[in-house]
Amino acid sequence: MIPHQKADQFDALVFSAIEDMPDAFLAYLENVAIVVEEWPDRAALQAVGMRERANLLGLYQGIPQTARTHGYNLVMPDKISIYRRPILMRCRTEQEVRELVRRVVRHEIAHHFGIDDDRLSEIGAY
Repeated sequence: MIPHQKADQFDALVFSAIEDMPDAFLAYLENVAIVVEEWPDRAALQAVGMRERANLLGLYQGIPQTARTHGYNLVMPDKISIYRRPILMRCRTEQEVRELVRRVVRHEIAHHFGIDDDRLSEIGAY
């Protein structure tokens, strides 16, 4: 784990990972808030059927683009949570943190676009 990684440095890595997304995706990243949290809360763990908070690196909560219909309006933004402490626990170097943050951000954004874990596995995203 990298104990000296400051929260603002981590936030910058998340922001950079978002900015590095292809424009084709960024143009459709609508009504979604991407936040950094220290740890997943109990509700987040229950939502994905996990018990150990160190195992959840990120979470998408919302209505994927593929499920939005013409009646999709006046809804709360989707939320992508990136969990700082579980990511840091898996990394030994700054480069590892950067790469894992990028992977987790892209993974959760893929869920926003309606791509599930099975499909991500099929295309080699894991």
